[in-house]
Amino acid sequence: MRTLLYFLFFIPCIAFSQYTEMINTNRPGGSQGAFSVGTKVLQFETGLTYGIEKHDLLNTETTLFNWDYSARYGIWKEELEISLIGSFQSNTIEYTTGSIAEDKISNFKSNTLGAKYLVYDPYKNRELEGPNLYSWRKNNRMQWKDLIPAVAVYAGANFDFADNALLPFQESTISPTVAISTQNNFVGSLVLVTNIFADRITTDFPTYGYIVTLTHATNRYFSIFVENQGFKSDFYADQILRGGAAALITKDLHVDLSFSVNFKETPSLFYGRVGVAYRFDMHSEDEFLENKGKAGRELRRAEKDKRKANKKAKKENKKRKRKDGFELPEEDDDNGGK
Repeated sequence: MRTLLYFLFFIPCIAFSQYTEMINTNRPGGSQGAFSVGTKVLQFETGLTYGIEKHDLLNTETTLFNWDYSARYGIWKEELEISLIGSFQSNTIEYTTGSIAEDKISNFKSNTLGAKYLVYDPYKNRELEGPNLYSWRKNNRMQWKDLIPAVAVYAGANFDFADNALLPFQESTISPTVAISTQNNFVGSLVLVTNIFADRITTDFPTYGYIVTLTHATNRYFSIFVENQGFKSDFYADQILRGGAAALITKDLHVDLSFSVNFKETPSLFYGRVGVAYRFDMHSEDEFLENKGKAGRELRRAEKDKRKANKKAKKENKKRKRKDGFELPEEDDDNGGK
């Protein structure tokens, strides 16, 4: 799924920070959520797929094993992450007609180095507004503003090797891929993620498609999802339906199980997939997304004024000390401290 795991298991932590105390993962679906893992967080996500494909026109039945993997790292700003996403697949093809009974091929299906950046986050300003203190109902029902999603852009480069039987072109290529990710976090622990993508754009077989993922957290540690993916190229086009579940083991560890089917015979497919995600959390302190424009300037000015007031109060408290070492009690500051 492209929803961050924290968003999967709760109404998301819609504060300024992209960093969450629970692991934030794209699994087990095929989409990418709009939010990053957070700065100084290194996260690995991987899965194993077993599948059967039957092609009525080619009279083949293919048994496949696929290993998918990704490494994600939050860098520079909370909105930004870099990633390596790829998969390796082994196919055993059985022919029901002809002289060749079986064929085996193995290679990388993809290796993509890319970056994702959150360009719009509607939730940070809502956190500033705070809840409605006069209406429980308004805080716990869907509102029109919930339809405004967070939006991220993704760009990457595909590195494909020569003589790869899993791909339609046989020469080594480096080709771009781009995507737009949107994410809605609805009341009731529902998360809707949409991806629109264009892959291997500069090759003779570019692919265009979409992924829509809906996730529901049934409780604090368990979620379910359903997903539809459609894509088209001159080499292959399909519509795939996925469904499955994910479980949170610890705040840094997640496991998942999913299944995929399609609705055609050229080929028909059924996949089962198990996966895991783990993060190394080196996020030392809360970091906040920068507000843009007038709102950002006002917020930074308020923070600056607050720091100045606290510094002035400390100086005044030092002046109140008597020479005999007796110190008058300090007045409470704005945060309730002394």
